[in-house]
Amino acid sequence: QVQLVESGGGLVQAGGSLRLSCAASGRTLGSYSMGWFHQAPEKEREFVAAITWSGAVTNYGASVSGRFTISRDNAKNTVYLQMTSLKPEDTAVYYCASDPARAIVTRSSAYWGQGTQVTVSS
Repeated sequence: QVQLVESGGGLVQAGGSLRLSCAASGRTLGSYSMGWFHQAPEKEREFVAAITWSGAVTNYGASVSGRFTISRDNAKNTVYLQMTSLKPEDTAVYYCASDPARAIVTRSSAYWGQGTQVTVSS
C-alpha cells in the first residue's frame, strides 16, 4: 500500500509562485509514474502534470504548460510541482497521484493523496 501526502499549498497573489511536494511512504516509488491533478469547486478533476518513473519524460496540461514544472527525487520518494506565473484560474485543490502500472498517471491511477489547497488572488 502506498500513502501520498501533499504539502506546500497556500494563498498567493497572481503572478506569484508556489512549490508543491508529494511525499510517498509504504513503498519505494522508483518504478511508479507520478503526477498531479487539480479540482476546482463544481468542476471535474483535471490533469496538470505527469512524470515517468525515471524522470526522463514529462507531460503537462495545456493550461499549465510553460508555467509549471514537475520533477521527482526517487531517493526521497518525493515528487514536486513548481508553479510559477500563477493565475486566479489555477485556484483548486491539487492532488498527487501514483501509478505502478502505467507510464503516465491518469484519473484511474491507483494511489491518491488527500490534496492541498492552492488559492491565487487577483
